[in-house]
Amino acid sequence: MTIDSDCGMTPVDGLAPAAALFHSLADPVRLSIVQRLARGEARVVDLTRELGLAQSTASKHLACLRDCRLVDYRAEGRQSFYFIATPDLLDLLRTAEQLLEATDQAVALCPAYALPARGDAGQVPA
Repeated sequence: MTIDSDCGMTPVDGLAPAAALFHSLADPVRLSIVQRLARGEARVVDLTRELGLAQSTASKHLACLRDCRLVDYRAEGRQSFYFIATPDLLDLLRTAEQLLEATDQAVALCPAYALPARGDAGQVPA
């Protein structure tokens, strides 16, 4: 994907991988796992304890992130230690934080994408 390519507009089909990348990070649980792994390796048990997740939830989301090649793991005995697979993901997260700051987190006000605060009634858009 090239945002500012020489040939003008990128066909919508050409943006599908980029859309899938952002979609993979759009889930709050997956994003919290990525944020935690940005601080260093972690086992599933660490993620469940630190993030308050069920083991099955952490494992499911780690599998998704592994399938997207955003995280990987190394085995040590019977334990698996998960880590960020590429430093580019950390760069993307830093850029996202800067963008949120520059826009005063206006995306939080977007009726299509803003998530309700915990405890709020309402549906989360798909």
